[in-house]
Amino acid sequence: MDRQSTLRTIAVVGLGTMGTGIAEVLARAGREVIGIDISEAAAHRARAALGAATARSVARERLTEQERADVLARFRTFTDLGAAAEADLVIEVVPESYEIKQQVFRELDAIVRPDTILATGTNALSVTRMAAESQRPERVLGLHFFNPVPAMKLVEIVSCVLTAPPAVEAVTELARELGKEPVPVGDRPGFVADGLLFGYLNQAAAMFEARYASREDIDAAMRLGCGLPMGPLALLDLIGVDTARTVLEAMYASSGDRLHAPAPILGQLAEAGLTGQKSGRGFYTYEAPGSSVIVRDLQTPLDGSLVGGGRPVDSVGVAGSGTMASGIAQVFAQAGYRVVLAARSQEKAEAAKAAIGKSLGRAVSKGRLTEEGAAQTLERITAAGSLDAFAEVDLAVEAVAEDLAVKQELFAALDKVCKPGAVLATTTSSLPVIAVARVTSRPQDVIGMHFFNPAPAMKLVEVVRTVLTADDVHATVREICLKVRKHPVDCGDRAGFIVNALLFPYLNNAIKMVEQHYADIDQIDAAMKLGGGYPMGPFELLDVVGLDVSLAIEKVLHKEFRDPGLAPSPLLEHLVAAGCLGRKTGRGFREYAARR
Repeated sequence: MDRQSTLRTIAVVGLGTMGTGIAEVLARAGREVIGIDISEAAAHRARAALGAATARSVARERLTEQERADVLARFRTFTDLGAAAEADLVIEVVPESYEIKQQVFRELDAIVRPDTILATGTNALSVTRMAAESQRPERVLGLHFFNPVPAMKLVEIVSCVLTAPPAVEAVTELARELGKEPVPVGDRPGFVADGLLFGYLNQAAAMFEARYASREDIDAAMRLGCGLPMGPLALLDLIGVDTARTVLEAMYASSGDRLHAPAPILGQLAEAGLTGQKSGRGFYTYEAPGSSVIVRDLQTPLDGSLVGGGRPVDSVGVAGSGTMASGIAQVFAQAGYRVVLAARSQEKAEAAKAAIGKSLGRAVSKGRLTEEGAAQTLERITAAGSLDAFAEVDLAVEAVAEDLAVKQELFAALDKVCKPGAVLATTTSSLPVIAVARVTSRPQDVIGMHFFNPAPAMKLVEVVRTVLTADDVHATVREICLKVRKHPVDCGDRAGFIVNALLFPYLNNAIKMVEQHYADIDQIDAAMKLGGGYPMGPFELLDVVGLDVSLAIEKVLHKEFRDPGLAPSPLLEHLVAAGCLGRKTGRGFREYAARR
């Protein structure tokens, strides 16, 4: 298998979006590319796409006209598989069907040289099964690129028990020469990136189907709360609802995990032909088939329909002295509200106000705020050592420890201190809002306002109304969110709300991959950052959030939804028991240098 180290001529079978992207990357990297598709129209579109992409590169002075001509000359298209006879490597990216892919592999067996590597671009089907039916199973592997191929850095290289190591080495070297980051993975549905991504997408679809939150709020919550490039429902439309359903069916057949059982709405949309952007309609409605431009439909919320009818708010009380409390106080003060920041002692309250002063100072040094603006913001904040200072506030927001008994005690005190008509809000991220509302004599005035850390920077607020929350209280909080330049999303009073209910099962599944020795933490983090567009890998994020905090949230989710798939990973429980809580203790999934 000497030729494997120099894969110069490469055939790409299937010239849809993925195949065309792979062909472009290969041709730009100096490879001779044989594009094969049974449709001459598809071959023509692929040539036109490469022509347009290289023309843009010339216009941006990234290619010369001669280099562009050379790239185009290296890409030849055919409608017959026989053209693959001279290839050193064949990459198939035909539709996700065993029958279609196995037919392609059977025909290639009779066409290519004995040393030619055969790669499948599947993201859901068994590479082992395809290899087992090949005449030379040792040369079959998976080469999973991500869309759009020219932009996405990740390539998952999938080997099975039958794959010869030299074949893996050859395609790994090729991936690096293409400027990609190769991640070696074993053969199981979804591999690493899609294995974690599609479970999350499936839960988002189920959340929407249950009418827990609107599609716009689910997508906004995950973009603004987690820094993701797209919301899950918009991403399902981009991937293709039918494709997602196929991937999930394969994952569920392998894992038996209910989290992978496709949400019924995916089947309903797929059967109706509402497969997403490619059909012009999926979870959203698009300008035309193939367009990414979303247009209004019957489910689009009316502009401003939830604004108005709220109670007047001029002053805000914030209870707590930690990072979240001081951040929320800063947000309200910067927006012009008079703020009372109350802690368990005057000293703690003054320290929290001093922390706000430092935060404002950093904003001034970065040019985000004038010195005068910072001084005025700080002047609006009054530090108090007792909740008695909340007697005249219009809105009281608690940001104390995430402990139900502590919050209930605080709300019982707020009920006695705050004037009639004051809105009482909790920033809980996982506890039932109704449980704190019921300790007051006015549960209709209680609502959840879940800010995200750091509050001055993060744009999202989850607005959590209980079955008893008054309409004007809900309207008040939405109006205030807009005034303090935050994006409110509505959700019901159940564990995890939107963000944590979708985020933490994904993090838990990542830990399970490590427990099962399927991939290591570096491979998984790289796969999700490069293949999923996540700002942080799951293990980076777990160590930042804190493993104890993560475990507590996972326990709450498991207790509420009773789904075995949500049971916290034993590895996470062991690390917490050992005191390895992440960055704050210097060790979690990784070790960190001690802070000076």
